[in-house]
Amino acid sequence: MSRSVRLLRALVSDMIFKIVSLFLVGMAVLAMFGKLRFPGQKRLQSARCPKCGRFNIGKGPCACGKGRHG
Repeated sequence: MSRSVRLLRALVSDMIFKIVSLFLVGMAVLAMFGKLRFPGQKRLQSARCPKCGRFNIGKGPCACGKGRHG
């Protein structure tokens, strides 16, 4: 095996390692942002029916008929 082929294999494996590591770091950063609590989170939770968990739009009763939104 010639020296240039070995050098090419080393460069390719090094490049793949860098791509995989950058991908994993990027996924870790996205996971950290996903765990943050965004403003308005409490308001979104209060818009859900306490019985079935569906979102209520407006001020009327829930469509499931079990819970009242208000």
